[in-house]
Amino acid sequence: MKQYDVYGIGNALVDTEYRVDAAFLGRTNYPKGIMTLIEEEERQHLVKLLEKEQKYVAVKRSGGGSAANSLVVLAQLGGTAFYSCKVAADSPGDFYMKELQAVGIETNLKAGREPGVTGQCISMVTPDAERTMVSCLGVTQFLSANELDPVALAASSILYVEGYLVSSPTGFQAALEAQSIAKNNDVQVAMSLSDPLMVTNFKSQYEQLLARGIDLLFCNHEEARFLTNTDNLEDCISKLKALCCRFTLTRGEAGALAYDGKSLSNLPGLPVPSVDTTGAGDVFAGVFLHAICQGKTCAKAAAVANRAAAALVTKFGARLSQPDLLRALQAP
Repeated sequence: MKQYDVYGIGNALVDTEYRVDAAFLGRTNYPKGIMTLIEEEERQHLVKLLEKEQKYVAVKRSGGGSAANSLVVLAQLGGTAFYSCKVAADSPGDFYMKELQAVGIETNLKAGREPGVTGQCISMVTPDAERTMVSCLGVTQFLSANELDPVALAASSILYVEGYLVSSPTGFQAALEAQSIAKNNDVQVAMSLSDPLMVTNFKSQYEQLLARGIDLLFCNHEEARFLTNTDNLEDCISKLKALCCRFTLTRGEAGALAYDGKSLSNLPGLPVPSVDTTGAGDVFAGVFLHAICQGKTCAKAAAVANRAAAALVTKFGARLSQPDLLRALQAP
């Protein structure tokens, strides 16, 4: 029996959410619904703009990063996880470490942290519940194979690679190295596509990871369309089947699809009042990974993951509290 259910690798960011209106978002010129990478000076400028308008107050602050969000969900459900990431020896880095420790996630960070600035993400949520993210990666942009723990990875059932890593040369190499270690130790490899813009700008990196073997792919419809160069859903599904063993494809209000290598399950959307879509895909992945580690089928895993994601969008923030998560999964 493996020591960890899931070994994750991804960016470590401290998230701060702001509720804004469409007019303010338009003035920033950041593309709506997309994650944009910026430098620290630009991040500070955006914070000053938000603070200048007193009505745009921070709604929530929490540890973030796509893969980390998924592992937190898995840990809240009783799963075991190890996370390889990179934060600095600063106050946000302290905050980040404590949040992971609070849910029992082990990390490479106990070996020490370097000077620098911990990555931070500003998430601007408009009244239509769409989130526009602006990320300053800080030291996480230098995440490399040095942050891997080969022993912990070999002792895991599943490796989960965050797709955002493809934007960093060292992060991409870390993903490739982790994939190799997993393949040599009978560890399944799961990956998220993370963001449509990532797929557009770094498609060759995704294709390289897929060509080396991905057992489970997480994506939404827009990401899948860019990856497969298709607009038709049926064609998109057909091409995904040729790229990976299993996949899930989330479709927002339309629900989700799950392919187990033989059959395709179609999960209907759940009617809920949408407040904030930040992290919905992360929660879906975390619940799905926990479910399959417990021996559930892809169809059953997708059904409970769909409920959890629907619960998340009714609240602000990329993570649910453990009571809210458990309530969502117990719903009929």
